[in-house]
Amino acid sequence: MKSFKLIGLALGASFALSASAFAQDITVAVAGPMTGGESAFGRQMKNGAEMAVADLNAGGGLLGKKLALDVEDDACDPKQARSVAEKIGSAKIPFVAGHYCSSSSIPASEAYADGNVLQITPASTNPLFTERKLWNVARVCGRDDQQGLVAAEFIAKYYKGKNVAILNDKTTYGKGLADETKKALNKVGFTEKMFESYNKGDKDFNAIVSRLKRDNIDLVYVGGYHQESGLILRQMRDQGLQTVLMAGDALADKEFASITGPAGAGTLFTFGPDPRNKPTAKAIVERFKAKNIDPEGYTLYTYAAMQVWSQAVKKAGTTDPKKVMDTIKGGGAWDTVIGKIEIDAKGDIKQIDYVVYKWDDKGGYTEINPKGS
Repeated sequence: MKSFKLIGLALGASFALSASAFAQDITVAVAGPMTGGESAFGRQMKNGAEMAVADLNAGGGLLGKKLALDVEDDACDPKQARSVAEKIGSAKIPFVAGHYCSSSSIPASEAYADGNVLQITPASTNPLFTERKLWNVARVCGRDDQQGLVAAEFIAKYYKGKNVAILNDKTTYGKGLADETKKALNKVGFTEKMFESYNKGDKDFNAIVSRLKRDNIDLVYVGGYHQESGLILRQMRDQGLQTVLMAGDALADKEFASITGPAGAGTLFTFGPDPRNKPTAKAIVERFKAKNIDPEGYTLYTYAAMQVWSQAVKKAGTTDPKKVMDTIKGGGAWDTVIGKIEIDAKGDIKQIDYVVYKWDDKGGYTEINPKGS
């Protein structure tokens, strides 16, 4: 009996030590659509965050402690995102890389502000995210008023005198991006022939496609996500319509090509210069590929969000969210896999770097030169 007691005491001590060691970790979070229609982007974010945490720990951790990663799923649902934010705040987690959908990031950011959590989104592009004077928000991607301007410049140059339609899915991201593109087009005297909306999650777009056909639309700009964009494209082709589809950064995942097949060739979208091709990302891209992971889309942006936060923690000498955010916004550039990043007082990056990409018939996309001939 005594030996069993000794074993029990030893096991108890072991568990106490491991719990104590875990309590000493600095827990950080990544939050995004790990399930649902946009889960491809949730996987990108999770991959980026896991690699960043592993690399930071391999380098000795932060402030003498190791990092632990908490992964949270919002399914791109605003209510679920707010619940996630409240949970993270209650757990006293000082930092979250998230969310993906602007409709999640915006309500979550208010709960994070109340819960004393610093939030850097790698992907939410709606301007409102950083326009509400919240102390705790920043992003390492651009904004829709920048992205819409690049799309509008491309359309105005290459589709001058042509019929253009603008669609949106009524979401914070999709409607915001469509509105910014329309505003930029109208400013240079280009008027769209059709401006329509649909509901995110819709599957049947034949009525919209019939209107595109009737109005002889040459290019349709879609403010929305890749699932619906892919279905619109397929249903256009099914009706014999060769209209070019253009959209925003939500098309930056190979899942779009799996929806469209070869029919997706020629589809255009805006996104930042491919971070996988940057010298700053070469070594990390190779490590991802060794794990059979293609760090496309927002994978490296999530890694970069972790880098900005961790470098600011080192500089500030604390994980205190307010002090770290003061450091992030305090001037100077942060070295990241996507290049040097400077963040202004609102929390926006100072660089504007959207470019236009084209999908090919092999399920890949390449940057094209909108200023080329």
